[in-house]
Amino acid sequence: MGGADMGADGRTMDWTSGGASGAGAGSVTAAVVEPGSDGAQLADGAAPFDLSADLARWRAWATATGPADRAGAEEGVRRAYRLAGLVEPERVVWAGSPRAAVALVRELSDRGPSVRDAVRSAPWAAARRRLHAELGPAGWSAHWAATGGQLWPSAQALVDRIRAGVIEDLAGRDTGKEAAEIRLILLDAVLGQHDAPWLAAFPAGDGPIDALSEVCRGAGWWWPFARVAVLSERPSALHRDEAGRLDHGDGPALAYPDGFALHAWRGMPVPAAFLAELSTLTPERIRAEENAELRRVMLEYYGYDRYLSDSDARPLHRDETGILWRIDLADDEPVVMVEVVNSTPEPDGTHRTYWLRVPPSTRTARAGVAWTFGLDASAYAPERQT
Repeated sequence: MGGADMGADGRTMDWTSGGASGAGAGSVTAAVVEPGSDGAQLADGAAPFDLSADLARWRAWATATGPADRAGAEEGVRRAYRLAGLVEPERVVWAGSPRAAVALVRELSDRGPSVRDAVRSAPWAAARRRLHAELGPAGWSAHWAATGGQLWPSAQALVDRIRAGVIEDLAGRDTGKEAAEIRLILLDAVLGQHDAPWLAAFPAGDGPIDALSEVCRGAGWWWPFARVAVLSERPSALHRDEAGRLDHGDGPALAYPDGFALHAWRGMPVPAAFLAELSTLTPERIRAEENAELRRVMLEYYGYDRYLSDSDARPLHRDETGILWRIDLADDEPVVMVEVVNSTPEPDGTHRTYWLRVPPSTRTARAGVAWTFGLDASAYAPERQT
């Protein structure tokens, strides 16, 4: 499966299999997928649209920060209503974040019923059905992998974190009646910029998909109701690591202009107060932390090598390959590392020292260094260490 999308009723919709929205065998056009190409081509050699050029733009919109393009987004919303055969909303209301938008939705008594199915779900299903019929099952799967599938994992992970953060902020926990109510409102959102993965899979045009794309380019999450449309701002800051995970050691990893924020270290949610004390860490504070996951974050931030030199780490073994060190931690596996010296000198003539983390069961320095090369100690015999 190339990806999935959560519908308004909480069901997961399949992007790649034919499913209920796929075309029947009699209406499928053959597709050709060339190895190393940007995606599927129609049988006559034509591409659905310029995949490589479009993908960079969709990626930029999915991760955009800064004030929303309110005029453009509102026009996209009104056009989406019209193209769905609906009367335009009587008013468009803005909120500073998805959290504030959910709170507003809960307060609006005159909003009318949700029209998400007409505005978003129906156009999505129709566009997917048409493209699936043109490309065929294999062609559609390859096309998705080359377009939306490139953006899906990081976007969906971010969406999940925002949903969890809103529930925690408003309900205080992820279970109970209030949390369930908030979760349903969140599932009823159109995701604006975070809808970029599935929008990237469809060619541009003047129809409903283009209207939704206009909102994607200019705003964050939004909620379409019969009488009111609630739109939220984009983040004011977004920090991620090389793996695409939320990550920032100096403030929120994701922040909105109204103050709603998520804090994380290499993808792991952490309290704001926890990050604030990282710059003042000591070995004693690290050892005193009862939460094993937070203690690992502390060690990563403080640095294992620095911790070794500043704490009561004890050498277990030493030989010509290096020194094996061990740090015992309460309620967690010990940290075992090999200290090695690069035999190749730096330009200034010095030799750099490295600390290599190895399995807790390691008993000799040689075994630890060998493990980093995927070898047994008996098989490790370098002619020269570099």
